[in-house]
Amino acid sequence: MELFQKKSEAWLIYSILSFNNLTGQLPEELNKLTNLKELRLRGNNFTGKLPNLESFKTLQRLEIQASGFEGPIAPIISVSTQMIELRITDLTGGASEFPQLGNMTRLTRLILRNCNLSGKIPPYITKMPKLKLLDLSFNKFEGQIPNLESLKKLDFLYLVGNRLTGPIPGWIKSRNSKHMIDLSYNNFSESSEPICQETLNLFRSYNGTKNSELGKCVPRCSKKWYSVHINCGGKSVTIGDTVYEADRDSAGAAKFTSSKESWGASNSGYFWDKIITAKDYLANNISAIKGNDSELYTTARLSALSMTYYGRCLANGNYTVTLHFAEIVIRDNRSFQSLGKRIFDVYIQGERKLKDFNIRTDAGGVDKAFTIKFNATVADSTLEVRFQYAGKGTAALPRRGSYGPLVSAISFEANFKPPPDYKKLVPIIAGAVVSLLILILTISFVAWKRHRNKIAKEEESRGLDSMTGVFTIRQIKAATNNFDAANKIGEGGFGSVYKGTLSDGAVIAVKQLSSKSKQGKREFVNEIGMISSLQHPNLVQLYGCCAERNHLLLVYEYMENNSLARALFGPEEHRLKIDWPTRQKICIGIAKGLSFLHEESSLKIVHRDIKATNVLLDKKLNPKISDFGLARLDDDDNNTHITTRVAGTIGYMAPEYALWGYLTYKADVYSFGVLALEIAAGKSNMIYRPNEKFVCLLDWALVLQRQGKLKEVVDATLGSDLNEDEALRMLNVALLCTSPSPALRPTMSAVVKILENHLDLPEFTMESRFYDDYDLFNFQGLRDKYEDTNESQPLTHSSNTITTRDCSYTTSTSA
Repeated sequence: MELFQKKSEAWLIYSILSFNNLTGQLPEELNKLTNLKELRLRGNNFTGKLPNLESFKTLQRLEIQASGFEGPIAPIISVSTQMIELRITDLTGGASEFPQLGNMTRLTRLILRNCNLSGKIPPYITKMPKLKLLDLSFNKFEGQIPNLESLKKLDFLYLVGNRLTGPIPGWIKSRNSKHMIDLSYNNFSESSEPICQETLNLFRSYNGTKNSELGKCVPRCSKKWYSVHINCGGKSVTIGDTVYEADRDSAGAAKFTSSKESWGASNSGYFWDKIITAKDYLANNISAIKGNDSELYTTARLSALSMTYYGRCLANGNYTVTLHFAEIVIRDNRSFQSLGKRIFDVYIQGERKLKDFNIRTDAGGVDKAFTIKFNATVADSTLEVRFQYAGKGTAALPRRGSYGPLVSAISFEANFKPPPDYKKLVPIIAGAVVSLLILILTISFVAWKRHRNKIAKEEESRGLDSMTGVFTIRQIKAATNNFDAANKIGEGGFGSVYKGTLSDGAVIAVKQLSSKSKQGKREFVNEIGMISSLQHPNLVQLYGCCAERNHLLLVYEYMENNSLARALFGPEEHRLKIDWPTRQKICIGIAKGLSFLHEESSLKIVHRDIKATNVLLDKKLNPKISDFGLARLDDDDNNTHITTRVAGTIGYMAPEYALWGYLTYKADVYSFGVLALEIAAGKSNMIYRPNEKFVCLLDWALVLQRQGKLKEVVDATLGSDLNEDEALRMLNVALLCTSPSPALRPTMSAVVKILENHLDLPEFTMESRFYDDYDLFNFQGLRDKYEDTNESQPLTHSSNTITTRDCSYTTSTSA
């Protein structure tokens, strides 16, 4: 940086220092270049705050992209009224509001991307009549888009990845095809009429579910898909038995491709400093790559900012994502072109998996095929892979405008076998052996009926569903070494749980229920009826059952790390040191499981006994909800149920349910709130009492919230890996979920979005936790309704009352 140490250089007009690996702080001598008209500091490694450039009053072009500077942007970044282009991107550190640029009325290009800007987009932008391109992507702007209709020259508008709300403005809908507008990844409200324009990208732009806007512009799902293979930017290619579909229509500066049933694509961004065409978003290989799958690397798809491929209509479950890369643009021929660097980030299901990914480095050179695999979970029929340019690398090698993400092919493959296609099998079988099939089915039905009646008579287990696998007592005894005490891994009111190993080596967990009690039989039948029809990554999998002689046994997948309760606050020798990212993952996983039960499953289910002991952890500490013995179907027209059989666990039960028998899915939300509090604190709600003033953990947390000291609840052993923002968000979600009023508690799908920071936490005050029993819930009306429609013993109000501290509710827990 000695360049700036000579006063004689005050006449310097142009200073282009991009991609020089410069380090340290920007020298103060730079301020002496008062005649500077152009300053470019792109792709360096400076340190310190973004400088204030008020001394450059004649500056026309300023480019500071991905150069290592920290925010915030100063309110007045420059006083130059001659500014034509202003580009600032990828700042680290502090946040700020939109800088004061009202005097820059000559701007033609304005880019403030990924600068941690918040607040609203200022309306004074309408006073920049020469503006052709505006890019404010990946910030935190809120509110509505200002009316920019007066900017007749504005051809490119990028507001990707913000928090903008309200309707899509009418002036945007009326723009013609030469205007490229990308509003993807925002929170706009949906309109009744579909908006499916070629040059208006609204992918993930609405505040509903992921699929809400897709349903208006894409084909309906005719079936469940279990694999998707895409040849990015190329024609249809067959590799072995796998057909990679053609991808000819995903190129563009603001393009949402939606013509396929099983997948789609979103492409955002404008390649700077050149006149672009659709061909700029497609790379063609000029050399041959050897291998059986070489055809996949003859083309690749490019993006200037953000490129997303998403699978849709997928069956829920675990998938393997395979990404195919080869650097076919940058050369390696010992020329100036070989200095090019392509760097970008890769996200799967919204989680960043690769940061500063460089294809050439990982593949060991250019024109070399490279694949990388990831595991992903599909819970809402969609799987999303996003490639994002973060301003790093070079931008003019081997030619101007050559940068951004590049991908050759993508595969999504289910890690489980799809069910057989009965539509194809039935006509073949029926046409050949229809009479024999009828005979076999008749004999089988009679045998099955007799066998079922025998079991029902011997075990009094009427209502047992045969959808699950059936094990013999001999198999179970062999697997558990005749229920050896050394294999016991759990003990509860229902009985014992044993670890076992089947003859094929599969490890199982066996729950033993009492066959002598009505409760044991009831839970046995209920558990099979509920969980056998459910499949979700965050629900424990039921393999089968055994109802033989005096045995009632349920067989589950084995969970290596036992229960969440033992891991967090069990005996010291069994506790696990669970860091904060894992706790966050566990909490979100539980929330997703409950969201599935309440809102997504074909059977809407209230679990009724959500607690730390009923959440199991696999070897990777993924959470799975278990124990559906008390679960109920939520199938009433008004989604409410009143019962005298209050069942659950003290300390986790919602007040309206514990005291009044008033049951909805919001009872599970309350229990989740207590559980989330325990996860953040690493303490049991019922055991932890900091002193005699507090009854339980929730009691203590409410007092600390009122005092503004809620952070003290967080487990002190977490140390430096704690994410304070996520921890406080989890604690506030927990307190919101434990509101005494069910009406104030969020749905579990909303909880998932809040925990993942896709939805802001609703504002609520301590006063909102207090309510009048009869005014808010009309409990007396519920009581009258109950007594009029139930012949069993009437619901009676005990001497217990709901306290302002929302702690334990002493009540009967009979099943």
